[in-house]
This record gives sequence, structure tokens and C-alpha cells, in this order.
Amino acid sequence: MTTTKEAEENRVKCYGVILAGGGGTRFWPLSRQTKPKQLLNLSGQGLMINETIERIAGIIEKENIFIVTNEKQIDKMRSLVEDGIKEDHILAEPAARNTAACIGYAAFEILKKHGDGIMCIFPSDHFIKDQEGFEAILKDAIEAAKEEDKLVTIGIMPTIPSTAYGYMNFANETTGKTHEVIEFVEKPGYETAQKYMKSGQYAWNSGMFIWKASTILENFKRFLPKIYDSLFAISEVMGTKREQEVIHEIYPTIPSISIDYGVMERSNDVVVIIGDFGWNDVGSWDTLGVLYDMDEDGNIIKGDQINLKTKNCISYSEDRFIATIGVEDLIIVETPDAVLVCRKDCAQDVKYVVDKLKEQKEWEYLL
Repeated sequence: MTTTKEAEENRVKCYGVILAGGGGTRFWPLSRQTKPKQLLNLSGQGLMINETIERIAGIIEKENIFIVTNEKQIDKMRSLVEDGIKEDHILAEPAARNTAACIGYAAFEILKKHGDGIMCIFPSDHFIKDQEGFEAILKDAIEAAKEEDKLVTIGIMPTIPSTAYGYMNFANETTGKTHEVIEFVEKPGYETAQKYMKSGQYAWNSGMFIWKASTILENFKRFLPKIYDSLFAISEVMGTKREQEVIHEIYPTIPSISIDYGVMERSNDVVVIIGDFGWNDVGSWDTLGVLYDMDEDGNIIKGDQINLKTKNCISYSEDRFIATIGVEDLIIVETPDAVLVCRKDCAQDVKYVVDKLKEQKEWEYLL
């Protein structure tokens, strides 16, 4: 007969890993390098990072939640993040090296200091309407990762033919509650996205992944050996006085590649669980409609404003008063030092303004 102590020892621990190192460039001028999107209160309910923590805390204990962020953001992250998150669970990257590196870094951190367990990877800046539905799918994904030595991802059935998301083509047949992923497809054109939506065989790639720490590191060893070797060298000094010195020496040399390109698209062991819980990647100004109600003219208005003969606009004011007359389909954003005005269909191009500011070394508008 198994004792309570033995059952506890045999129980697989679950760890949450929140990826929070991005710059949120498509939310400029509100989002900056030292205060990116995940540290903003876009919804009026709380910081996006804290909303993510609360969303997963019903399944994963806060003491087992890790955050991977950029070194430039670490102090602000520590001061603003929810109570209950351990300070040494907020990991700082000395250089941005895309999602493969930071996921591998967290996997070694967990394996080295806490032993193997299920890693649940979450972006820090998503909106989810149906908390109960989300928790049910997450539980199913965790069980699948325990039972099958697979890379589990959560897919979202498309509600519109979006060209802003990546897609996954999945098989009809199921193993339990999972479908085999046949291929990943990067952001398609509109006509292709329409075909994907009508087929019923494609899901949006939510960027949420569930797997054992040991399993993802075996995949790194196979598909990303250079990254694995670099992270292994860092892991050898984890918990010692040399840890930060070695991280700063090695981490900036790690190849920059996403987990999707580096592992998911190459592996034959990827499965998906399809979820429907009101998910949205709040990725740019034109997606603000998931957080705010529109007025009778289709406008989303935040701040002190008068809007006359104005239709289908997003107008966001922090301090100054905004008045609009006779405009349609615009994004207008006011901050203390910058103003953005663009067509809604150019929302994805805001990041190019950030690129231009970097090129011109106008750091006062970036930090």
C-alpha cells in the first residue's frame, strides 16, 4: 500500500514559466524597453503579468511559478509582480535571444535546482475570457504531458481568418484528448487563412506549451545542440557564486531562434489540445477591442476625449485631452512625450517606428 509520503514523492510537480522579456514594440509609444507591454495596465484591471500569474495560480502554486525577463526590466519586474512569486524565480536574460534560449534556460533552472517536472509555458500578455474553460484545458494538457512523453501545445480554433497568428494543421484522429500536429504554418495571407478556417483542421498557435523539463531538453540536444551546450555550461555553475558571471559570458553568444522554428516545427512528437476559452493575443493596438467595449460608432475610447463624427477608431489618452472630428479607422495614442497616429490596418507596422528610432539613436523615446 502506498503511503501518503510515497504518493507525495511520486507526484510530478508542475511549474509555470511566464515569458516576459519582450519589448512590446507594437504597443509603442505606451510600451517602452524599461516598461514593456507586460508591465502595463491595458485592461484597467491590473498589470498584464499579474493577470497571467492569477490566471494560472488556480492550477500551479505561485511558489512554483517562474518568470523569464530581460535584465533591463528585472528591477521593475520584481517591484511590480504579484506577491507570492519568489525573487529567485524571476530569471534575468543579459541579452534577448528569442524564446528557445529562455525556455531552455528555465528548463535547466528547474531540473538543476528542483528536479524534473511538468513545465507549462505561457506568454505574459494574453487575454482569456473563460477562466474555467482555460483551467480545464490546462489540466488536460498537463495530464497528456505526464502520460505521453510528448511536446504538448494548446491550439485555438480560429474565429476569424486572422493573418496575425501562426497556425497548426492537426490530424483528425485523437489519442485521448490530443491530436498529432502535422505541420506549423507561419502567418498566412488572408485567402489562405480563410481556407484554414473553413477546413476545421487548423488551429491558431497560442504559444502555450506543456512538457517535462527533461523532455524539452532532450529535444534541444537533438535539434539545437549549440544552444543546449551553451545552456548546459551555464547549468554547471547554477547555484554557485560564478552563476551570474558565466551567464553574462555565455548567454549573449547563444543563437537567437524561436522555440517554434528550433524545436516544434522539426519534432515528430508534437501534439495539440484544442481549446475554446475566449483567447486573444493582445499583440497590437488594433486588438484593444478584447479589453474594452466599443461605443455606438465602433470606437474604443480611453481617457478624456470628445469624438465627433468619428467612427471605428481606437483613441487612447494618458494625460492630455484628445478631440477628434470626422475621422475613421485610425489609431491615436497620446503619452507624455509622444503621439502615434496611424491607420488601423497599419497597426502591425508600429514596430517599424521603434526600429527607426533605434536607427536614429533617439533613446529618449524608447526607454
